[in-house]
Amino acid sequence: MPSKGWFNLEAGGSSSIIPDTSFFEGDSAFKFLNLSKTTRLYGFIGCLIAGFVLSLLGTIVLTFGMLLLFAVLYILGTIISLIGTGFLIGFFKQLKLMFKPVRIVATIIFLASIVLVLVGAFVLRNGVLCIIFVIIEFFAYTWYTLSYIPYARAAVTKVVGLG
Repeated sequence: MPSKGWFNLEAGGSSSIIPDTSFFEGDSAFKFLNLSKTTRLYGFIGCLIAGFVLSLLGTIVLTFGMLLLFAVLYILGTIISLIGTGFLIGFFKQLKLMFKPVRIVATIIFLASIVLVLVGAFVLRNGVLCIIFVIIEFFAYTWYTLSYIPYARAAVTKVVGLG
């Protein structure tokens, strides 16, 4: 089975410490946009930075008691960061990979926590619940992300003492 490089996009098979950029090749999601590898990398980095800045701004406005603005900025930042990874592997492929059995639980918890942050802010108007849902979102997204790196989940569970 060919190596997938640093990221185990198919959640199985061999791994290598040499990055494999073959996931850039021939992705039909980008053929109609005519985006080069470099442009796609810039899209990824731009979304990552924009998402981080929005989430950071959301956190800052929370310190001033602006719960609704916090929820909107934080969730918008999260979604933009997630969209950024679509520039690397393709948006449709990313959606397909998100719901593979190895990461479906983390994906569902991650997506549900996004909704729950908004519910906590707009419906319940409870800052403590929003923070709890953000923490859950962070851990679900981290677990989701680790599923793309060979043996990362096993290493984390061993370090934490669960494995």
